[in-house]
Amino acid sequence: MQYHEIGKTGMKVSSLSFGASSLGGVFHDVKEKEGIEAVFTAVESGMNFIDVSPYYGHYKAETVLGKALKDIPRDRYYLSTKVGRYGKDGVNTWDYSAKRAVESVYESMERLNIDFIDLINVHDIEFADLNQIVNETLPALVELREKGVVGHVGITDLQLENLKWVIDHSPSGTVESILNFCHYCLCDDKLADFLDYFESKGIGVINASPLSMGLLSERGVPAWHPAPEPLVDACRKAMEHCKARNYPIEKLAMQFSVSNPRIATTLFSTANPLNVKKNVSFIEEPIDWTLVHEVQEIIGEQQCVSWANS
Repeated sequence: MQYHEIGKTGMKVSSLSFGASSLGGVFHDVKEKEGIEAVFTAVESGMNFIDVSPYYGHYKAETVLGKALKDIPRDRYYLSTKVGRYGKDGVNTWDYSAKRAVESVYESMERLNIDFIDLINVHDIEFADLNQIVNETLPALVELREKGVVGHVGITDLQLENLKWVIDHSPSGTVESILNFCHYCLCDDKLADFLDYFESKGIGVINASPLSMGLLSERGVPAWHPAPEPLVDACRKAMEHCKARNYPIEKLAMQFSVSNPRIATTLFSTANPLNVKKNVSFIEEPIDWTLVHEVQEIIGEQQCVSWANS
């Protein structure tokens, strides 16, 4: 396992990290005991960064993760959670007000059985008025940082342009990290175009969804996936090519996503301890760059085709 600092935060984190969205049954139903074991396995495997959100499973992911964290020494991991996206009884809600953001931080700490959040993020800022993020949400979180309730402040979004806009319109040092998903993987490496910018601002980069939410998998894309059909077809052909080479596309995708040392860490999510072990074993092996180039040629003009967040 390699370790990289997130920007200038002092947090030196594992190149592959644990995303806890699956603990909320976001992708399919999970067994709570198995999910807790997946967290233990991740930490035992050298992953020291865990990311979650009250939105995942409408508070369920934080609740299940909290049960696991009770039995893990606090100095073994850095914890990241979020404010802004929520939900209840199957209905998604958004609230980026300062009041709700502060309430959410304390609620998350209670669910997670901790008294300090290492990194607090504004979740999926594209659903908000970006001016509100700059003028209300972030200042509220900075105040919590100054009080020592949280360690660092970040923002997350699918759209890289939104992340840049908020950083450009916020006082220097407000935003310490960004979390972006589906933009540094085999079928989309747009995040690389923004690394110079983020580094120039001293901002750390967290990548997520190395399998592009299932596009890069032998199981195939889930029915809810928002990707356009031509991209789905291209990724299916790439998967078949890898399978014919006896090199699972999941393995290649994981290896590719952790290959750039300018990206502090890549988050992947699972509630299965065996999947944790499998993915760690993937990144311990050298990547086949020839196969990477073949896959990207197959994806062709569908490379970096994106979609709207949902």
